[in-house]
Amino acid sequence: MDLRIFTEPQQGASYDTLLTVARATEDLGFDAFFRSDHYLKMGSGDGLPGPTDAWITLAGLARETKRIRIGTLMTAGTFRQPGVLAIQVAQVDQMSGGRVELGLGAGWFEEEHKAYGIPFPKERSARLEEQLAIVTGLWATKPGETFSYEGRHYRLTDSPALPKPAQAKVPVLIGGHGPSRTPRLAARYADEFNMPFASLEDSERQFGRVRAAAEEAGRKADDLVYSNALVVCVGKDDAEVARRAAAIGREVAELKTNGLAGSPAEVVDKLGRYAAIGSSRVYLQVLDLRDLDHLELVSVQVQSQLG
Repeated sequence: MDLRIFTEPQQGASYDTLLTVARATEDLGFDAFFRSDHYLKMGSGDGLPGPTDAWITLAGLARETKRIRIGTLMTAGTFRQPGVLAIQVAQVDQMSGGRVELGLGAGWFEEEHKAYGIPFPKERSARLEEQLAIVTGLWATKPGETFSYEGRHYRLTDSPALPKPAQAKVPVLIGGHGPSRTPRLAARYADEFNMPFASLEDSERQFGRVRAAAEEAGRKADDLVYSNALVVCVGKDDAEVARRAAAIGREVAELKTNGLAGSPAEVVDKLGRYAAIGSSRVYLQVLDLRDLDHLELVSVQVQSQLG
């Protein structure tokens, strides 16, 4: 199983903090560094020093890391026009030497749109479907040819479809709990399906829907990677687990139920149960970005046991 580090910088993190965590991610042998795409904090806390833009951050990290994959869970479809997003992601992929992955979602946090004057349309899911068609269509257009698209929400005419990513195909991630549209979009456009903050039972049910949708679309179900995102809180003993839970404002019992919490052995066991339902990759939501000892413990005593 691959373990990836997943951060929520809107809760309060500068670029330098994210760079420190990304370098630790690389040095400790994790597979990737991902971040959310939000402009407003959630819950308690002051959110200082304020938000950082996801793709500007990843452009910087592309030049300051060497090995790890980098990407978003999930880029908000409301923040950027799809043609512009295709250019941004392709450029960051070039800057990284071909290490970028794009998680793309419809956008959901209305308050951040109000706070920064970003339109929050009602038909976000329909827009997402067109965005996926445009971004992947632009990248797939052969050099020297043009790309046009006529949709309800977006229209492109004779685009040169440049620049191209460094990778022949940038992996696209789609995720969510929706029972019908989400599996259908994943079957058509995704290389990976991600189930965020879900139980074993809900994950298994949704993975089954995606697998069935893939087969209906003429794909092999195993063509997709199936993954989870779960908050992580590991300690060498109960006191350390409790200290780390308190630092992120959570209760240990709740974290053990809804995330990956407890001793390394407990977390390895729970990861094994996710692997048993078909999850081959887990994004570890790290909420205290100052606690690099936490990352080291997970690397040494959890990741090392996963093979």
